[in-house]
Amino acid sequence: IDSIRATNPAAVVPDIAQWWLYCALAERDGAAAKDALIASGDAVFFTHNVPLNRPFIEGVIARMIKDNEKARSAFSAARTEQEKIVQAQPNFGPALCALGLIDAGLGRKEEALREGRRAVELLPVEKDSMNGAVMVEYLAVIAAWVGDKDLACEQLASVIRRPSSLSYGQLKLLPFWDPLRGDPRFEKLVEEAKKPVALK
Repeated sequence: IDSIRATNPAAVVPDIAQWWLYCALAERDGAAAKDALIASGDAVFFTHNVPLNRPFIEGVIARMIKDNEKARSAFSAARTEQEKIVQAQPNFGPALCALGLIDAGLGRKEEALREGRRAVELLPVEKDSMNGAVMVEYLAVIAAWVGDKDLACEQLASVIRRPSSLSYGQLKLLPFWDPLRGDPRFEKLVEEAKKPVALK
């Protein structure tokens, strides 16, 4: 990325910048994550059909580098934006899921869990196996962020035992899962995620 930026900065289009951001988060490189966010322009980040607005990503970066004041400010701004989307589309699971993630970042435990659970209800795995699994995955993140490790591990176990977009590498490297690191249940699930999922 650095050589591309040095020789042809225009080549770092928003799609590439989003992958750069993903890699920077995995490497816990706050400076690179901020640069990638700048390079992404006004793009909305879609993580498996869940729209994540720019202030949310700023909050994730700030949280990762332990800048709690900046994280709170960014998540508050993200909430203002996301709340409008949810009000316009109250039965759209991915938007509600994003609001749950934001509320988890703000420490609003009850609201976050309610929103995450509602997103799972609106887009169940039985109705949409891939996107439904994403709702369950993010409910696990929400639970982890608000300190409910039991729920987080329970939801995560259900995701990794079925076909989904969640990978071993994501669990191993991304900061979303940091609150669970060191928990033997989580570490066991990370190891389990290495194995292929048996199709039923």
